[in-house]
Amino acid sequence: MCKIFASIDPASYASETRSVRLSGHVTSIRLESAFWATLEQVAASQGVTLGRFLTKLYDEVLELHGDVTNFASLLRCACLVYAEALRPDPQASAELAAAASRDFAVVM
Repeated sequence: MCKIFASIDPASYASETRSVRLSGHVTSIRLESAFWATLEQVAASQGVTLGRFLTKLYDEVLELHGDVTNFASLLRCACLVYAEALRPDPQASAELAAAASRDFAVVM
């Protein structure tokens, strides 16, 4: 299991700060490069720019909850939800998880 995660390209988890406009206010968001790439895919799948997607998401969270306490964490979780929705075969995912568990157990 650790080899699966340890082999991740360091560039994908390097932090990247981007300046964005949310509801008319400019702010900075720091995320790992892999999350930015995923958010760009999500925006493209919706047929909008990343900026428009982030603004729409921010506004909807504000409307639903009255506050956006940690937008960067919300964006990371949104990426996980998106990845889960793209998962093609639950059985294949379960087999990968089982294989990873076996690999990890051997290391322990």
